[in-house]
Amino acid sequence: MTTETSISPLTGDVIFPRVTLLEISLAFLQLGLTAFGFAILQKLKALVLGRHWLSEEEMNDGLAMVQLYPGPIMVDFTAYAGYKVRGIPGAIVATTSFILPTLILMLVLSSIYFALGSLPWVRPLFLGLEAIVVGVVLNVILDFGQRALKGRTEAVIALAAFAALAFQLNAVLIVLVTLLIGAFFIHPPGKDPHPAGLSSSQTPATSSPRRLGGIVIITLIVILAAVLTGLLDGEVGLMGLSFFKIGSVAFGNGMTILPLIQADAVEHFQWLTMHEFADGIALSQITPGPFLIIATFIGYKLGGVGAALLATFAMFAPSFVMTLIFSEIYGRVRNLRRVKGALAGVLAGFVGLLALVLLQLGRIGIQGTPSLVLAASAFVAVRFFKLDILWVFGGGLLIWGGLMAVGLI
Repeated sequence: MTTETSISPLTGDVIFPRVTLLEISLAFLQLGLTAFGFAILQKLKALVLGRHWLSEEEMNDGLAMVQLYPGPIMVDFTAYAGYKVRGIPGAIVATTSFILPTLILMLVLSSIYFALGSLPWVRPLFLGLEAIVVGVVLNVILDFGQRALKGRTEAVIALAAFAALAFQLNAVLIVLVTLLIGAFFIHPPGKDPHPAGLSSSQTPATSSPRRLGGIVIITLIVILAAVLTGLLDGEVGLMGLSFFKIGSVAFGNGMTILPLIQADAVEHFQWLTMHEFADGIALSQITPGPFLIIATFIGYKLGGVGAALLATFAMFAPSFVMTLIFSEIYGRVRNLRRVKGALAGVLAGFVGLLALVLLQLGRIGIQGTPSLVLAASAFVAVRFFKLDILWVFGGGLLIWGGLMAVGLI
């Protein structure tokens, strides 16, 4: 099947390859069922290149693009791929299909967790999961810090963000300040900003009124959903607005967005205890697909299935809209130095924020020598042996359960 795009000589629009929406749905459903943790990016690349839906240049452009605005990178790249192949319907189908399997799994796991949480053996068992989470998050911080802390300015931003969150300053305000500092004080190397210096696939193209109209409609729908959420009474409405806010301002992958979720869900509104938050992280790790499905876990506790669906939509919808917009304007903003500096600043800030979350997770997840050994083993397994997250959690939990069975814990 040939899937190369072409340009209409009459309208200038991209003519999408004849990939059906059913093909897109089945492909991303399979991805959402089988891709865990760090393997998601590799499987996404294999999918879009192996089926010739995107060229390698388009794929690299998309991966670079989705790092320029808030939202979970892998979900946003899924939307980008769907949009490039079949426009707005393709983006909706790809994103929904990718999220759906883990949404269903998290609903099931959440119902079991909150139904069985009071049983005497559940709390000790989940202490093992929390210890594994500490080891996994430590590895993420080290990897992320190596990429984000490229100079003295970035290191200072990270330390300042850590201190600001420790003194309980507003997490969203911290993110916005790091954006501004990065924009004005970090000067990453730039490329030729002129269209003449861009390759053909990067050159800004004129968007058709139909596509722009569709993006406007989707944007208005998401804004209306946020407004209606704000009209809901009680904590479900507050939760929905919280996730709309977080989805609109948080950069990076799922782990880097954790500090903003923790600041609202645990510290400010106290919807979860720190133990429940750590358990939600663990359940998000052992389910396939996007890590930020922890929003479903939080929503389920506050209001069952309906609130869980609202939380999930609110978490992913803002960046979905931004993906559609940036897919149209990326060629015009990709080389702006202030954009690159702002991104570098906010990612450095997230290193500091995530470091504080790690300390808080360690305080509740490390309860004696056995849990410390388990956390260290998980760290070694993911960092040095590159084991899949599912094997790390599954194996660690079996070992912990065995120790419980023989009375050593």
